[in-house]
Amino acid sequence: MAPDALVVGFDLDMTLIDSRPGIAAVWDAVSARTGVHVDSATVVTRLGPPLDHEAAQWFPPAQVPAAVALYRELYPDLAVEAAALLPGAAEAIKAVRRHGGKVLVVTAKNEPHARLHLEHLGLEVDEIAGDVWAEEKGTVLRAHNATIYVGDHHGDMLGARTAGALALGVPTGPLSAEELRAAGADVVLTDLADFPYWLDEHMLTTRLAALETQLTALGSLVVAFSGGADSAFLLAAAVRALGSDNVAAATAVSPSLPDAELAPAREFADSLGVRHLTPRTDEMAREGYRANDGDRCYFCKAELLEVVTPIAAELDIAHVATGTNADDARAGFRPGIRAAAERGAVTPLRDAGLTKEQVREASRRWGLPTWDKPAAACLSSRIAYGLSITPARLARVEQAEVALRAVLAETGVPVRNLRVRDVGDTARIEVDADLVEAVEALQEAHEAVLAAGFETAEVDPKGFRSGSMNDLLPEPSRFR
Repeated sequence: MAPDALVVGFDLDMTLIDSRPGIAAVWDAVSARTGVHVDSATVVTRLGPPLDHEAAQWFPPAQVPAAVALYRELYPDLAVEAAALLPGAAEAIKAVRRHGGKVLVVTAKNEPHARLHLEHLGLEVDEIAGDVWAEEKGTVLRAHNATIYVGDHHGDMLGARTAGALALGVPTGPLSAEELRAAGADVVLTDLADFPYWLDEHMLTTRLAALETQLTALGSLVVAFSGGADSAFLLAAAVRALGSDNVAAATAVSPSLPDAELAPAREFADSLGVRHLTPRTDEMAREGYRANDGDRCYFCKAELLEVVTPIAAELDIAHVATGTNADDARAGFRPGIRAAAERGAVTPLRDAGLTKEQVREASRRWGLPTWDKPAAACLSSRIAYGLSITPARLARVEQAEVALRAVLAETGVPVRNLRVRDVGDTARIEVDADLVEAVEALQEAHEAVLAAGFETAEVDPKGFRSGSMNDLLPEPSRFR
């Protein structure tokens, strides 16, 4: 089961925004209108509790409602434009978005005024809840399944605790770091500028723990192992969680697998001490695969699972797993994922929420040689949809890529990502965007590709991008 989606709550005053100048101006105006002395300099040193709590410090109980009403009447004109973002506020919200999360603002300030501040300062959030304090904040956070709440006051820490969320404190308000810890903060940052780095680490740690839990529950598995970064990481994680005796790697051998991929895959599996199976698959026998319409990957993955699943059963291994990650699941066009799901494959990386970037970072920390391996999709992904997949076409593409990479190495062009796309009699060369001009000007590069059997060759000005063949599909042809 997938982990809960990331939902992060933020307090507003002195967490996201410095509202002190405007609040002081409003209280000064209230004082002038009512004739009741309000020391606005003192007020702004203790922001956090609800407005009526502060009003009660200066006005008799019977006058508090009227003072609050006057304050709220004056607030939009005197306070909104006077506020400023605190350091790191915008970046903190972007960090949540980058992890696919939702952002809540949960504040004691009334909702209309909170919304005015956010709109004026350009902070886009998913939900705003106002007029809540302490335990009430916890009720709101729990209702939205928030797992983190960020604030600057003891009431914020209490709200996080009430919700069962991680309490993250920033000493940009009235409390020091020590006071926030004493109030129950699980983590205290200097300010929100540190939040993106903390969140990156927190999410990676959380998702790796979720992955280990899921793998342990599976008991044993065969990893459909292409040799790429995702399946390699999954294989290593499975060995860590289950031990090498309960894990096997299966690399399907067929014309769509580049010859250069098989030996490194075997070496990697051997380094982990797991059995490396190399079953032959015959996706070419499937009409849907050969036809190469928009759902080609469906037939390829169906062939893989229908070959590997019986092997897993023979080995008394409970599951077959693919290296599908969370980014793959969010992509709009992945018929292969559907085929694998229909045949009972498990997707531990996706279910743990691990993105491609996180897979690479964890692989780097674990010392896996695949951590920075360029993407290496099957050869059939180089053939334009609508052109029949044949062994000859696959061989031509592979020959062109091998020759082109050799030429670029010899001429000192430091290519990382490289594809030769078969769009008919023309080869479309894709390389890293910053190398497009250099490769375009290199005659040897064109000649190497033409020697593989293409009539013409052109360099794609947009550079390398995974799934670029999908751009050629009309929307109705996209299988989901």
